[in-house]
Amino acid sequence: MARHIVARTSDIPPGGNKVVGVEGRDIVVFHVNGEFFALLNRCPHAGAPLEKAACVARLTSPEPGVYQRSRVGELLRCAWHGWEFDMRNGQSYFDPKRVKIRSYPVAVESGEELQKGPYVAETFPVHVEDSYVIIET
Repeated sequence: MARHIVARTSDIPPGGNKVVGVEGRDIVVFHVNGEFFALLNRCPHAGAPLEKAACVARLTSPEPGVYQRSRVGELLRCAWHGWEFDMRNGQSYFDPKRVKIRSYPVAVESGEELQKGPYVAETFPVHVEDSYVIIET
């Protein structure tokens, strides 16, 4: 699997997101509770952009009138029709066996670590002859 540097961590504020183009796909990266999650920016129901989805909490009720919130901000509610998905793995809550959003692994690395590679730029020998710069290919 190829790796793509898509943003600085400071480009995506806490609670925010950023849409990036990777290999012809729009991928939305969310910054939630100090973690980053990447999902295909398209709801499988009707194609709504998930960048517009609400980040919500998991709400459970052990008994009538008692509610508990957990995983605050880690669930997405589609802006068009309210379908909900788990940001960690793209799993839907309404039909978890059949419907999910494509999720992508995310890593955060320092610029110093990235500079070490394995990225290798293509280089060409360069010679200066008189007043002209010539590149050999």
